[in-house]
Amino acid sequence: MVSPGGRGDTDSVVRVVARLLPGPSLMVAAGLIVKGYAEVGDGFAAGVVVALAIALIYVALGAERAEEVLPVLRHAPVVAVGGLLLALASGFFPLALGEPPVSHRPGPDDEVVKIGALELFTPLLLDIGVFLLVVGVLTVLLHQLARPLGEGKR
Repeated sequence: MVSPGGRGDTDSVVRVVARLLPGPSLMVAAGLIVKGYAEVGDGFAAGVVVALAIALIYVALGAERAEEVLPVLRHAPVVAVGGLLLALASGFFPLALGEPPVSHRPGPDDEVVKIGALELFTPLLLDIGVFLLVVGVLTVLLHQLARPLGEGKR
């Protein structure tokens, strides 16, 4: 059904794409994080990819409907704080071992724990922490921008 402005089909397409986009965006984000151990990886870029998918959901559905479709969006502040704590812990954990901050663990001669082909290093924890921090902070910002000025908190 086409609205008087002729935008009915476009609105429907945007809503469908917005609902389908989070899954593939998480897969791209995982690829960006994992890629970092063969080349330069980036938890920040992975977070921005997922935040852009969340932004499309907010634009297409509005704040209330976006939180109904993805209830996890309500926990964005907790995700941001958890990501910050994980990134800080992975960066400062080596201090407890008498090493400089942000040192790679395990060391060069130590055995690496693997899950399939994925090797678990402290930089992986740092990237995951940065990813969670970026997604959490940008989601909180999107939530605040999506609400009208006069609307109170629930």
